[in-house]
Amino acid sequence: MKCDEGYFCEVCGKDVSAIIDSDLYLRFVIGELDPEQLHLTPERHLRCNPVLAQFIEDQRFEPLIVDGPLDRRTLDAAFASQRTELVSRGYRRLHEILQQETDLDMRDYPLADVRANYLH
Repeated sequence: MKCDEGYFCEVCGKDVSAIIDSDLYLRFVIGELDPEQLHLTPERHLRCNPVLAQFIEDQRFEPLIVDGPLDRRTLDAAFASQRTELVSRGYRRLHEILQQETDLDMRDYPLADVRANYLH
């Protein structure tokens, strides 16, 4: 894939045209994807990864429900709460990145507490 072709979702095959729709960048921003693996990892739309997307609580994102053993409503309440807080902060960070008037260095994309972990 050439850089100017964009990134295609490994699930639905359609273009992931905006960072706010990107599972890849959300996982990077919240610290679940090593920066060195970013260019090697397949892309997905957030909605094409409902196990992650179900933890987004933001008025700009239509909630998802996952049926089955990974449904957040069936998980440990403390874990689900922490996961919701982290993933929702990450989603809001994607919106902040999108609104930047100047290009950010990729190293500045992750949440501040995640960036601190990358330095160690």
